[in-house]
Amino acid sequence: MERTRFLILSITLLLANLLAVAAQMNVSTDQSALLALKAHITSDPQNMIFTNWSTATQRHLRVAVLNLSYFGLTGTIPSELGNLSFLVELHLRNNSFHGTLPKELARLRRLKLISLVWNNFMGAIPSWFGSLFKLESFNLFGNRFSGPIPAAVFNLSSLQVLDLSYNQLSGRIPREIGNLTLLWVIYFDGNTFTEIPNEIGSLNKLEYLFVQEKALTCTIPVTSSTCFL
Repeated sequence: MERTRFLILSITLLLANLLAVAAQMNVSTDQSALLALKAHITSDPQNMIFTNWSTATQRHLRVAVLNLSYFGLTGTIPSELGNLSFLVELHLRNNSFHGTLPKELARLRRLKLISLVWNNFMGAIPSWFGSLFKLESFNLFGNRFSGPIPAAVFNLSSLQVLDLSYNQLSGRIPREIGNLTLLWVIYFDGNTFTEIPNEIGSLNKLEYLFVQEKALTCTIPVTSSTCFL
């Protein structure tokens, strides 16, 4: 009996130690991701990052919100940022981040909000955004994304706010937009879309639709409260 108790106690202590080590490794992963981001920042005019940046985290706590808005930062986004697996909100508004977004960000499966407003990101909107199923607010306003909207974006059934305005997007808006039944505001203005699909008219929660008038080839079939052309 004593031997059995000793064995159970030993296993319990071993499991506790393993869990503690795993938790510490996870925290270290977050710290490494933040340090990688810092290393990819090439200009910090307000000295917000280079002088005040600390990656110290309390034991067992993970990074849930990353907000670097209005810092005037210049740099690129490292692939390591995809290791922030507990991230719920990513705010990079009003900076000068540029380049393309690394595919590793597709691992941020807890993400509910992403705001990349007023930066210089370019290229096609990555189709892997369609795997962020918890995303509720998707804001790419004021960048240089180009080409059509990938249909995969319209897999985001939790999406409520979609802002793709003032990029260089073109082509037809995919019919799959009708799948986003929780949408209440859409911003498409400042692009060169050629057609608005009839499926937008089935979005019962839609209150605001912002589109550009020029180049549209059909009447906007919307039942929303307010439509801005």
